[in-house]
Amino acid sequence: MKAAVYRTYGPPSVVRVEDVPTPQPKDHEVLIRISASTVSSADWRVRSLELPRGFGLFARPVFGLFGPRQPILGTELAGTIEAVGRAVTRFQAGEAVFAFPGSALGCHAEYRTMPEDGRIARIPAGLTFDEAAALSFGGTTALYYLRDLAQVRAGDEVLIVGASGAVGSAAVQLARHFGARVTGVTSTANLECVQALGADRVLDYTKEDFRRGTATWDIIVDTVGATEFAACAPVLKDEGRLTLVAATLPQMLGSMRRRRPDGKRVLTGAVKERVEDLLVLQALAAEGHFRPLIDRRYPLNEIAAAHAYVDTGRKRGSVVITMGPAAEAATPSP
Repeated sequence: MKAAVYRTYGPPSVVRVEDVPTPQPKDHEVLIRISASTVSSADWRVRSLELPRGFGLFARPVFGLFGPRQPILGTELAGTIEAVGRAVTRFQAGEAVFAFPGSALGCHAEYRTMPEDGRIARIPAGLTFDEAAALSFGGTTALYYLRDLAQVRAGDEVLIVGASGAVGSAAVQLARHFGARVTGVTSTANLECVQALGADRVLDYTKEDFRRGTATWDIIVDTVGATEFAACAPVLKDEGRLTLVAATLPQMLGSMRRRRPDGKRVLTGAVKERVEDLLVLQALAAEGHFRPLIDRRYPLNEIAAAHAYVDTGRKRGSVVITMGPAAEAATPSP
């Protein structure tokens, strides 16, 4: 099979398409013929080892001392089950699915195996393969920071920094679904895009600094590492929460300090990768409450160009890698 492989850390040019052996499903695994995947900020960080401050010391021990331990990147996929192992009962060949190997990677390839009880779910009716491929990374991250850490409630005022990215665009939609009033922070070029996602208000960070205004929020979600607690505390309400998706190590350690008398606090941590969250996203997509934002699509043989675009930090939503027709519907609309 064809796969995008990198053998050394570095710029986009280290990623090349090669022929590698096609995996075979074990007894409790399914083999997925991949139709689409994404190049995410996680792929950029693992490929380049450009990590938030303080985490660089742990990079090579985790990902591979002398070269990548997992040479195929890609955290999420959508495709069709090609074959099933002898003991598989939950899925059958021909079903359209999306999956989230997450930190295990391996999705930038024509095929990947997944355990049948792993992070895999059927694609909701009406979604294309490229939309389904982009459900997991941004969606699960936004769920974790909004629902699990910040415990968003109906009526909360929520501000999302980096509202046009994969995580930010998911957070806008999910916060609205949970009944919050949403303010998005983005660039001039993305104002209309974020408003179309459902934000009640959109701020242009090139013209307005939310930290210097009079508005206050119950929850601030910083998806891009653009701020810190000292700057945000004045615009947090009592009991307000600042959640840092791209936290530095000092910020993560600082979040463990005792809560202030006014209840304001910093929340951060590693996202838990759970199949239950995929099922939540599956239901929300089926009901029309969440639709991944897609910026660009590249065929597998142009994946280095996709990495280069992600490296600019200017992508809007997700960058999709297609193995076949990008707009092909995974399952028919009801």
